Amino acid sequence: MALDLTLGLTLLALLCEAAFGYPRFLFDRIGHPVMWIGWLIHLLDTHLNSEADAPMERRLDGVATLAVVLAVCIGAGVALQALALALPAGFVIAALAGSTLLAQRSLYEHVARVADGLEHGLAEGRAAVAHIVGRDPEALDEAGVARAAIESLAENFSDGIVAPALWMAVGGIAGAVAYKGVNTADSMIGHRTRRYAEFGWASARFDDLLNLPAARLAGVLVGIGAVFVPGASPLRAWRAMWRDAGEHRSPNAGWPEAAFAGALGLALAGPRQYGGQMSDDGIMGAGGRRDCTAQDIRRALRLYRAADVATIALAAIGWLAAVLAM
Repeated sequence: MALDLTLGLTLLALLCEAAFGYPRFLFDRIGHPVMWIGWLIHLLDTHLNSEADAPMERRLDGVATLAVVLAVCIGAGVALQALALALPAGFVIAALAGSTLLAQRSLYEHVARVADGLEHGLAEGRAAVAHIVGRDPEALDEAGVARAAIESLAENFSDGIVAPALWMAVGGIAGAVAYKGVNTADSMIGHRTRRYAEFGWASARFDDLLNLPAARLAGVLVGIGAVFVPGASPLRAWRAMWRDAGEHRSPNAGWPEAAFAGALGLALAGPRQYGGQMSDDGIMGAGGRRDCTAQDIRRALRLYRAADVATIALAAIGWLAAVLAM
């Protein structure tokens, strides 16, 4: 697939999603592509994941599940792109389809609601943050709610924007759909629980692999964005990434989280409670401030917007370079 085509598609998809998001009327009528992928994963989980099977058999069934998800996602992506490009104004139609795999506007809106909620009271902040994090919101104080929102913003900047855009630039719509398939599988079955430790092993490991370049690129883009945000420090962002990212329990999430923490002078991550159990984790932005507020969420959103603009600019530079190289 021609690089100028995939990069141009990625650039236009980023611009379309930033401008319009995913239309509510479409969501109400047909749902969202991630929901369709989730339905397929749930179906496979229901029929293939038996706790009566031996561990190795469950691991192989998980590999088969991932293979089916990838085959369906890649096939659908290739067919959709080919069909769109065969139509009048097909490039625009393909870009609009690709934009559904990005989450620039929705991520901003969900995190902004947490800031709005906290400004009205802790109960509303907890209710809002419960929509974007997996930890128990009732165990969070005001600072914990604010940190959770910023951590989610940082991680989802990588998972919801940079990674699908990167894989769209590499493989067109099929690349982005394949990434969303793996990422959705990881979020649904890639858990270290009795039911999923073996069955979700392949999905979790492959998700780590696909996010490896995107997470580091996301951290770099946050550092670039910090140049343009008053009060943010690109130098602290770089230092925090190199010093702290490797201390995160995830091989990837630490990069954007450390970049946000360092740039804003905050200390994110650390021990957190999930499902009533404490999860040990390194501090991202060691030495920063733990006492976060709704105002810090709004500062993080300004940094996020700057990093998103840097993402779009990088796609534009890549596309222009590919066109000039033809």
